[in-house]
Amino acid sequence: MPSRTVHAVCSHDCPDSCATLVTVDSLTGRATRVHGDPAHPVTRGFLCGKVAKYLDRVYSPDRILHPLRRRPGAPKGPVAQADINKVFERISWDDALSHISERLASVAAQHGPESILPYSYAGTIGQLGFGSMDRRFFHRLGACQLDRTICSETGGEAYKTVYGIKIGTPPQDFVHSRLIIAWGSNIHGNNIHLWPFIEQARRNGAQLIVIDPYRTRTAALADWHITIHPGTDAALALAMMHVILRDSLHDPAYIAANTTGFDQLAAHVRQYTPDFAAATGIPAADIERLARLYATTTPSVIRLNYGIQRSQNGGAATRAVAMLPLLTGSWQHRGGGMVLSTSGAFPFNSDALHRPDLAYASPLKRPARTVNMSELGRALTTLDHPRVHALFVYNSNPAAIAPNQSDVLRGLARTDLFTVVHDLFLTDTADYADIILPATTFLETTDVQGAYGHYYVQLSQPAIAPLGESRPNWWLFAQLALRCGFTEPCFRDDEDALIDAALSSPEFQSLGITRQRLEREHSIPVILDAALPFSDSSWFRTPSRRGELCATQLRPGLDPLPIFRAPDESRAGSAFTPRFPLEMLPRKADNLMNSTFANIPTHQHMEPHSGTLEIHPSDAAPRNIADGSPVEAFNDRGRITLRARITTSVQPGVVASRLGWNKLSPGGRGVNSLTGEQLADLAGGATFYSTLVEIRPAAQ
Repeated sequence: MPSRTVHAVCSHDCPDSCATLVTVDSLTGRATRVHGDPAHPVTRGFLCGKVAKYLDRVYSPDRILHPLRRRPGAPKGPVAQADINKVFERISWDDALSHISERLASVAAQHGPESILPYSYAGTIGQLGFGSMDRRFFHRLGACQLDRTICSETGGEAYKTVYGIKIGTPPQDFVHSRLIIAWGSNIHGNNIHLWPFIEQARRNGAQLIVIDPYRTRTAALADWHITIHPGTDAALALAMMHVILRDSLHDPAYIAANTTGFDQLAAHVRQYTPDFAAATGIPAADIERLARLYATTTPSVIRLNYGIQRSQNGGAATRAVAMLPLLTGSWQHRGGGMVLSTSGAFPFNSDALHRPDLAYASPLKRPARTVNMSELGRALTTLDHPRVHALFVYNSNPAAIAPNQSDVLRGLARTDLFTVVHDLFLTDTADYADIILPATTFLETTDVQGAYGHYYVQLSQPAIAPLGESRPNWWLFAQLALRCGFTEPCFRDDEDALIDAALSSPEFQSLGITRQRLEREHSIPVILDAALPFSDSSWFRTPSRRGELCATQLRPGLDPLPIFRAPDESRAGSAFTPRFPLEMLPRKADNLMNSTFANIPTHQHMEPHSGTLEIHPSDAAPRNIADGSPVEAFNDRGRITLRARITTSVQPGVVASRLGWNKLSPGGRGVNSLTGEQLADLAGGATFYSTLVEIRPAAQ
């Protein structure tokens, strides 16, 4: 059978940004295989279980392949796949674009353009798909700007207060490490291409320590799993600093040459003794052991992930952990340092892509108000002056993934809210749409992409033609701009022009990285393998151009030194009540990508514990909860029904469940029915892991 091979890049929200090879039947144009590119230094020929089965998603019989409009009188709310044609009718793209542009114009005329709210995140992390023509369109329209805080903003901003830029230890350098700490990082579940480098290091004698409140896949494989109470990571990091400085295990020469604020930090951490850190649930002796092991093993590296910043004290926690390699000077050694994200190494020209200047051509003649996506429930139910009257959702499924789900769903159900959803499937959010538009997968469109887990910029080329009438969002918003009468030439840019704009920064130009070169080479490193980030002061991008142990510039009211405060909703918090004595972890499933893949049967089969509530035996017994029995988890925000899974994967006092689709969950509601809109201490991030609940048996 004649076939061809196309180079593409997985655009899902994962640090690995895998280089893929797509085999396409030359006669039918159908993709027959997706596998990892063996030539890519990080992908190295394999894919995660999710994307290895990607064709099940691409060719799913449930894909939306044509524009749809809600039938007159059809109520907004959950829709079974079998009933899609009872609720929605097929329309043409021409009708859909005309209807959307007319409704947006009407809403803007009646209520002002700031009554229109876009909502998107990282359903694709390619530059064109994540943010290009859409940003231009909404700037020009005068619509609300969205503060995209829900996943990584708190941790990213916290890391930058210390280093000024989000870069860190290259994944390939982990093979040189002698001690690896996975801190809030389920590497085996969601950063799988780092794992072979860790395994090589372990074969060479390295130890793997996992710090996590849950026994993840990675924790189960560790040499030492340190079970920490949710939201107490700052206390542990500060206590480690206490031990390191008390016992003179720091590197004075590195600190003097490359940091500022050491004296203030040293005085500050004297109070954070291992005994003080009892709030973590970790014995003081174990904290002493961990600190000494970390500081005396060379090289030591920390793989920090975003789990720790999804609590009320998440910014301080991330800052505290990020300071540890500055105290030990581990950045000087190959295989030392840490990594949270490598995204700062990719200097895409976002101004050229997003065109924020277009806001001054909008009816407002200024930048529009900003709405925090982590407060969508509040935005749709109580925000005023003006109220939100139109919602445009793409690259996201907020009905499932946004906190305070009860208010989100109540807002989506408003009959006066005009909602457009651009997606591949009839998601929980699409159930509430007035118009549904068919989207493409990464196999069906062109894009350029960086990564947040390695240092290779890549070009993704379309392997197959878009199925049905599916279209990428850059095309959709270009068409809408024309329908709205926007005459600026930038709305006529095609993929090549958008990619050229993304790559037009002086930094990319100095590296000789162009679209034409990417078409030939497919991936190009932006930092050389020999680099040692933060090994000297030239790497820092803080105001002082040093690692800042005491921040010189922070948001007013935020402490210049990291401070531990127990989250309000925690066992030691101010909002603790015996009514809701259990800390809830609304976890990401290992074999899904947030809510993506939740409806695909092969992925459902790989995720056997979906729809369950994991509870420790000591918490199940006094509540008369049996393994496999129906249980109800509840608090003042909502309640969900799940099946009990009695396990020691969670510690006493903690329960866990997994994110998926609401309508595929028992009872039709998901874990975010229980989470709230309390924001983190920095950058307005969501606090999913600061949630208190109670559990009781549910009616059979």
